[in-house]
Amino acid sequence: MKPSIAAIILAAGLSSRMRRFKPLLSLGNETVLERACTLFRRAGVHDIRVVTGHRAQELEPLLKKLDVRVVVNPHYREGMFSSVAAGVATVGREVEAFFVLPVDVPLVRSATVRRLVTAFRTVPGNIVYPCFQGERGHPPLIHAGLANKILLWTGQDGLKGALAQWEHQACDMEVADSHILTDMDTPADYRLLRKRAGSLDIPTEVECRSLLGAVLGVPEPIVRHGEAVARLSVMLGKALNRSGARFDLPLLEAAGLLHDLARTESDHALTGARLLQDQGFGAVANLVASHMDLVVNESKPVSAAEVLYLADKLVKEDRTVSLEQRFAATMERHADEPTILKRIVSRRETALTIRQRMETKLGRSLAEVIGNAP
Repeated sequence: MKPSIAAIILAAGLSSRMRRFKPLLSLGNETVLERACTLFRRAGVHDIRVVTGHRAQELEPLLKKLDVRVVVNPHYREGMFSSVAAGVATVGREVEAFFVLPVDVPLVRSATVRRLVTAFRTVPGNIVYPCFQGERGHPPLIHAGLANKILLWTGQDGLKGALAQWEHQACDMEVADSHILTDMDTPADYRLLRKRAGSLDIPTEVECRSLLGAVLGVPEPIVRHGEAVARLSVMLGKALNRSGARFDLPLLEAAGLLHDLARTESDHALTGARLLQDQGFGAVANLVASHMDLVVNESKPVSAAEVLYLADKLVKEDRTVSLEQRFAATMERHADEPTILKRIVSRRETALTIRQRMETKLGRSLAEVIGNAP
């Protein structure tokens, strides 16, 4: 049998600073422990081992339902490394490599786990760390050949100290996932995670910039264009919200920032959408997919896709222009290319239709709303 990837989830701690039992706290429709297991399963990692200790009996019904391997750590009061050791001790020849994730880091995206597995199998080294803006987070992916050596560690800093022995064999992988750094030590931390849990398919501004920069290396002119489109999308969204709409402004901002991230590729809208789906940003991907060509349903209210579409057409490079300015030069440049010209005219008509729909909703001209927007 081919060795597989395993996940070791550490759920044996005392939860002393939280003052509530972390694994059974709710995150949306799941408990924290369920969320941690789900993120691995969605990434294709099905060998999941949960280390228990404190209040282990309370976890038994849930663990049975989750159908995971249970590892009881009788020495859990000795600290987290005792749970690491209990989990690592179960790693045998059936395992190629293993993740280690504290249960209180439950919002790591499944896309991050998938990328770590890919990196492990394609980049030389025995340890792959996910990094956000240069800072290492959870969960590291560790070659199974290091398991017995980790069990011999008696130094400081627990697993971090043990893995430092093989720093020369480690690889850092930048990810657009700030939640590799987000733990849940206090009630305040828990409140923040609960607020964020329902919108993981919308990257924060910082995550967008990480994706554009350290992860993908998108050219600066494209980034500046995206910044201008994001500002205008949010401006339009706010104006429409004041007129009774209910646009998700962080979604509009993210879509604006990322809509051209694959601009250098052919069919860049669909290519960018697929890339965003792979990253776990499905809500943004849906908007990005239609920012070049969009069918407007005039029987329905103005959509977020229309807001992004129009904002993109109102920005030339990183400057706000009128639709007339934006399309005139392009149509002139392709005047002798009937197929391309037909597509440009169609996009202009779509933009004009959306502008009219917005002005009807707003009760004033778009020029009044935008003013001298940068």
